[in-house]
Amino acid sequence: MKLTGVELRRISIPLVAPFRTSFGVETTRDILLLRAVLDGQAEGWGECVAMSDPLYSSEYVDASVDVLKRFMLPRLFALDHVDGAAAGPALEPFKGHWMSKAVIETAVLDAELRAAGRSFARELGATRDRVPCGVSVGIHDSVGALLESVEGYVSAGYVRIKLKIEPGWDLEPVRAVRERFGDDLLIQVDANTAYTLQDARHLAKLDEFGLLLMEQPLPEEDVLGHAELARLVKTPICLDESITSARTAAAAIRLGACSIVNIKPGRVGGYLEARRIHDVCLANGIAVWCGGMLETGLGRAANLALAALPGFTLPGDTSASDRYYKTDITEPFVLSADGYLDVPAGPGLGVTPLPAELAAVTTWTEWVTP
Repeated sequence: MKLTGVELRRISIPLVAPFRTSFGVETTRDILLLRAVLDGQAEGWGECVAMSDPLYSSEYVDASVDVLKRFMLPRLFALDHVDGAAAGPALEPFKGHWMSKAVIETAVLDAELRAAGRSFARELGATRDRVPCGVSVGIHDSVGALLESVEGYVSAGYVRIKLKIEPGWDLEPVRAVRERFGDDLLIQVDANTAYTLQDARHLAKLDEFGLLLMEQPLPEEDVLGHAELARLVKTPICLDESITSARTAAAAIRLGACSIVNIKPGRVGGYLEARRIHDVCLANGIAVWCGGMLETGLGRAANLALAALPGFTLPGDTSASDRYYKTDITEPFVLSADGYLDVPAGPGLGVTPLPAELAAVTTWTEWVTP
């Protein structure tokens, strides 16, 4: 099939509550959506997970719009045949911009699979039709407010709690959550690169809380530092921002920098590379889980399909729609009483935007053709 047109659409959708991490606070998501049209008829959607500002990564929404229009889409328009497998190799000459590559690959793959009547989950190799869900809990103004939030998520049925931490907000909140909810609750922490190796002794104090893992405590480029930290703490080290491909995952594993990997498709250029990372980790006995980037139902559907692969043995950040949004742009994903979400089984992503909800949050659109 040939790529005949692309709609770029930006939406602004408020979060149900501010989400604070070590790199900033979000109250509204500025999201780029992409609708790809193949052969003038098959359509597919993708969701770019870049943020408004280059704080989590070097990518941001305005840059994604620019690189797609000026470089990536012209390259794909020029091809006589485009499918999900061809998109990645065609865009390989462009350095970085993983989130932009991911959104176009996802949209093309969605269109291809819808036309063929195959699901995203089947295409990726999913082995389950539902997956256990964890929830990411941001930094709060007080420990009391944090405990109230965690109480709500535990009552809702989430099977794992991830606590965002930063220097000055780590030992006390983690201790409070562990003491309130007991040893049976799965708890992990996420630093989003906020520490250095000099903080190793301090981070080792988290060992007493029996955490599932410690996610990306050091800067993303400091893989050797993570390997050293892994020898100094008992809590398993999980890499997130450091993993950008199957190759970097293999190198980190060989160096002993991690025993767990968080796979975020947008961060690695798409779901096909995410599957390759999964395969590398599975072959090396490394547990993986699917991270989240506050996606709408479009990105959540794809993440659930990925999280249903056999190597995803830990609960991911594939939370229900109402964790972040009062009204989603697709039919909402609803958490079951036992903390699971169903994997969409319909063609492609298995979900599409609801016209009224999409129109209500749209701030800009542009139709791009060859």
